[in-house]
This record gives sequence, structure tokens and C-alpha cells, in this order.
Amino acid sequence: MDSFPSAETGGATAVSEAKPAAATTAADEPRPVLSLFDAAALIVGIVVGAGIFRTPSLVAANAGSEWAFLAAWLLGGIVSLIGALCYAELTTTFPSAGGDYHFLTRAFGKKLAFLFAWARVSVIQTGSVARLAFIFGDYVSQIYSLGGYSSVIYAALAVVALTAINIIGLKSGTGTQKLLTTAEVLGLLLIIGAGFFFAPGASDAAATATDTAANSDAATASASFGLTMVFVLLTFGGWNEAAYISAELRTGRTGKRRMAKALILGILIITALYLLVNFAYLNALGLSGMSGSEAVAGDLMRRAFGESGVWLIGILVAISALTSANATIFTGARTNYAMGRDFPVFSFLGKWNANADAPVNAFIVQGLIALALVCLGLVTRKGFETIVEYTAPVFWFFFLLVGVALFVLRRKEPQVERPFKVPLYPLTPLIFCLTSAYLLYSSLAYTGLGALVGAGVLLVGALLLAALPFVENFLQINQTRRRSEDEVSTI
Repeated sequence: MDSFPSAETGGATAVSEAKPAAATTAADEPRPVLSLFDAAALIVGIVVGAGIFRTPSLVAANAGSEWAFLAAWLLGGIVSLIGALCYAELTTTFPSAGGDYHFLTRAFGKKLAFLFAWARVSVIQTGSVARLAFIFGDYVSQIYSLGGYSSVIYAALAVVALTAINIIGLKSGTGTQKLLTTAEVLGLLLIIGAGFFFAPGASDAAATATDTAANSDAATASASFGLTMVFVLLTFGGWNEAAYISAELRTGRTGKRRMAKALILGILIITALYLLVNFAYLNALGLSGMSGSEAVAGDLMRRAFGESGVWLIGILVAISALTSANATIFTGARTNYAMGRDFPVFSFLGKWNANADAPVNAFIVQGLIALALVCLGLVTRKGFETIVEYTAPVFWFFFLLVGVALFVLRRKEPQVERPFKVPLYPLTPLIFCLTSAYLLYSSLAYTGLGALVGAGVLLVGALLLAALPFVENFLQINQTRRRSEDEVSTI
């Protein structure tokens, strides 16, 4: 296994680690300044994205009954909680701004972790930012269009604005996140209230449709629970991004276990919101009405408030996209920072700005790549979205490896103090790994030959990794020569 310099930024572990080549001080590293509310807002904000306004109709179309529909969302919360318990052990034992990258480095070495970081910075994380920005642009353009390129302009402005907010400083980034998450949750509560108290009941809606069609839809959907769970778990996705703030969370009275509390609290809030929102959808539209809907939230709000309700949903989806985009920008830059600490060629990414309390260079590079992907969307929007979707197997592959890393680190570093241990070990992490493996399989089945796009991203990363020693050697020789020339000129 490769030895690894520390990307450690939070509480020290029992294992002594080599420091990076560049000398750093405490002021040049992340500080534990985030509150439990900051962490919960990030987790809720990044998970509760635009998916909850569209995915329920897909889940309803593949659920055999209303009970199966609701059970799928409850099961999604339970599976996510199992994953959160695994992450709780990793984040409390090895707190680091590198998050998953740091866990993979400790378990499998820097080379594999580099491929993970490369995939995130090149397309997975930056592509998610760009796609969320496009969703924001699409919905805002319906409210006020800027012309033929309105969505692209709004998307680019969103990337620039959110990146700038996070560059200004940690407080502005987390403050924006809390504000957006609060607005998003209030919007969901509006949908819940509309579904239960303002929209006509599903039985009234059914009067305008035939029972034959409803029964046919239910019969068709009865055997697709596996596909249902894929859609549900994708809607729950993103909570693992909390790992990237583990070094910046204040310990408080519960010590390092506070990260575990944040993860569990976040999942419980998300599960409760999802169950209530889907209860509201069922109450207003019924299962058959949901399965036939192209925009289930819009249909609910139209029934409750007329066309003005649809306008409100547009605003809410735009806010949700911004909320997830800001959280994705916030966590994504921290992967780049950790990689910069480990690889001299990317050392400019590994600089922490003490005044902003943020990895400013990492934010800038991430923002530029996201803008480039937005420009790609200008040329071929479908092509851009396809590239992002086809890298999904890469994400699930590394997500599975993080689960495996928990087993590896239990054996490799048994002496490290674990403030929180996953309950029912090894059953709990085994369930997490099996779930991740199933989603990896499902993503491969969905993308088919398109998975080669993800393989291509990893291949480029592998070639870059192979070239790094030569580049580093060249830079070192060049630096030595320049130093010698400077010494000669001073004589």
C-alpha cells in the first residue's frame, strides 16, 4: 500500500502521519467552526433536490399499491440510515476535509484515491453542479426569459455567483446554505399542506378518469419493486457529502460523535419530509394519478391553487436546484484541496485561505470546470447530460469501495480510537455494501455501453497518474536549476 501524507484537518487520530511536503500552519488548514445546524442544513440541502418533484411519479408507476409505494420511501430512509451509520464511524474516526478521498487513501492507497478525486473534479461533481445550474436556469427562464440562450445564461450566472459566495468565506457559504435550505423546507411544507388541506381528494380526481385505466396501470406496475427502489435511493442520494465537512464540525458536548449525530439527524429529517410529501401526493392525486403525471408536484399545486400553484412550484424547484448546487460546490472543492495536499503537481489546490476559511484555489478550478461543462451544454445539452449520467457507475463503484474501506480499516488500523462504532458490525456495513453493489449493477444496466464514458474518464485519470512522476521530476529539476541560477547571480 502507498504511504500517505496527511490530508487530516480535524481532530488527530492515534496514528501518526507524514505531513505534506509544503510546510503548513494551523491557520492554513480547516478549523472546526461549523455547527450541528450547518451540517444538517448541508445534508438536507444536498439530498432534497429537484428529484422529489419528479421521481415520485416514476416510483408510483413501478409500485403495485399505495402501501408498496410508501414502504419504498420508508425503506429508502432505512437503507440511507444504514449507510449514514457506516459513514458516522469513518467520519468520527478519520475526520478530514478529504472525506471519501481520505478514507480510500487510508484503505487502498493514494493511486486509487487519485482516480476517485480525478473523476469527481473532471465530471462527476462538476457535472452535478452544471446540471443543477441548468435546472435552475430552465425554471427561472419560464418566469423571466433572457432570450434563446436564457437557460445557459442563468446556469452560468448561478455557477459564478455560488462559487463567489463560497470564495468570500465559510460564513457566507454556510449562511447561504442555511437560507436556501430553510426556503426549500418551507416550500415542501407548503406542498404537504396543499396536498392535505387544499387540493381535492384523490377520489374526486378519480371521477374524471376511468377505473379500468387505473386498474390496468396498477397491474402493470405490480412486479417492479426493484426498479422502484433504484429511483427512491437515487432521490435519497447525496448525504455522504457530509463527510467532507467532518474536520470543520465543532465537537461540542458530544465530542467527535457530533458528526454521527449530524448524519443521523439529517437522514431522519429527509425521511420524514419525503414520507409526508408523498402522503400528500397520494392524498391529492392517488397512485394512478401520480403514475400518469409528468410533473407530480405541479399537478398537485395546480389542483390546489390553479395555475398560480404551478408558478410557485417553478420557484421552489429553482430554489431546490440552487440549494443542492451550493452544497455540491461547498463539498466538491474540499476533495480538490485534499488531492492538492497529496500530489505536488496539484499543490496549488491544496492551499487553505485562512481569511476566507476556505480552499479558494480549489473553488476557482471547480467553478471553471463547471462553467466549461455549462458551455458544453450550450453546444449539446443532451450530450452534456448523457456524459454526466453515464459516469454514474463510476460514482457507485467508489461508493461501494468506501463501504469496503470500513472493513479494511477495521483490520488495518485497529488501534485507532473510534468515537462511534457502527452498530451490529459486520451486518450493517455488509448491507450497505450490498445496496451499493446493487445500485452499481442497476446503473450499469441502465447505461449499457454508455458506461464506457465513465471508463474513459478513469482511463484518462490513470494516464495522468502514470505521467505524474515524470512531471514532478521535471518540475523538481527545473526548480533546482532556477535556484542554482539565483545563487550564481547573487555571488
